[in-house]
Amino acid sequence: MSFLSFLSNDIGIDLGTANTLIYVKNRGIIVNEPSIIALEENGGKVLAVGKEAREMYGRTHQDIITIRPLKDGVIADFEATEIMMREFIKKAKVNRISIGKIVVCVPSGITEVEKRAVRDSAERAGAREVYLVAEAMASAVGIGLDIEKPVGNMIVDVGGGTCEIAIISLGGIVLHTSIRIAGDEMNEAIVQYFKKNYNLLVGEKTAEMLKCEIGSVMPLEQEITTQVKGRDLIDGIPKTVEVNSAEIREALMDPVNTIVESVRLTLERTPPELASDILDHGIILTGGGGLLRKLDELIQKETQLPVNVAEDPLTAVVRGTGKILTDFNRYLRVLFRSKRV
Repeated sequence: MSFLSFLSNDIGIDLGTANTLIYVKNRGIIVNEPSIIALEENGGKVLAVGKEAREMYGRTHQDIITIRPLKDGVIADFEATEIMMREFIKKAKVNRISIGKIVVCVPSGITEVEKRAVRDSAERAGAREVYLVAEAMASAVGIGLDIEKPVGNMIVDVGGGTCEIAIISLGGIVLHTSIRIAGDEMNEAIVQYFKKNYNLLVGEKTAEMLKCEIGSVMPLEQEITTQVKGRDLIDGIPKTVEVNSAEIREALMDPVNTIVESVRLTLERTPPELASDILDHGIILTGGGGLLRKLDELIQKETQLPVNVAEDPLTAVVRGTGKILTDFNRYLRVLFRSKRV
């Protein structure tokens, strides 16, 4: 082992549409922050990144721009992604010159061009070697599945920009469905619901807060009521309305039904031997969307299969990158048959 490799820091990155998580080998998960960056309009100076930038989102004046550089799980703004990645690595207290390998998780349905953009961003952030791994595979590793066994496992990873549905066996993805309908589309559905039913314009942050705090996909034992503030589209002045969880549930049903239908269609295409394994082991729900109330119950009702929510589903992918880095030689053989995944 060279002296340079001895000093290097290997990093795992879950570069998500909504949140970016960074795992540093032997140190654990160091960064878990929103994928947002705030820049000066003129000059491009970085003013804030992550949580600080999120506080600014929707509240800036003309000299400051806030950017969400990833959309639908892929890079929408190459330069902003590179800057954001570099700033998060600084937050992790990793010196740029000491970076060794970077393992980055990507949606299974992205194109070669989109993979190239992710790889280039990681290299410009300081990586000497870049490895891309499918989010579903990283999730499976993160929740402790032995992915090399000849046993079928079904992962449903509901993130911010994409929903990844994969059947995994023998260290590879047998079937996958990647749909660009997930947490962001749920937020947008809530925004549109208020426009249509209350003539009220609410912000994306408000919509996400409602989804997390009172959102559900099946009736609750006791419905929850809350106050929502926004701008009246008729009078043009701020207004407060009272809504309950049943209304938010109605708003969420279109994107949620699309996700459930995609799960059903993937199951229909599953080879019979793997289908019997899934019947035994059930479907595993990961990603931040897995925390949406009763989503597991709805999928179970629609598929007649057991559904389990992974422990700490939001960090399953990045925990997978940590395990990959810890036992890299094993996973190099299984996941990275070619370095240029």
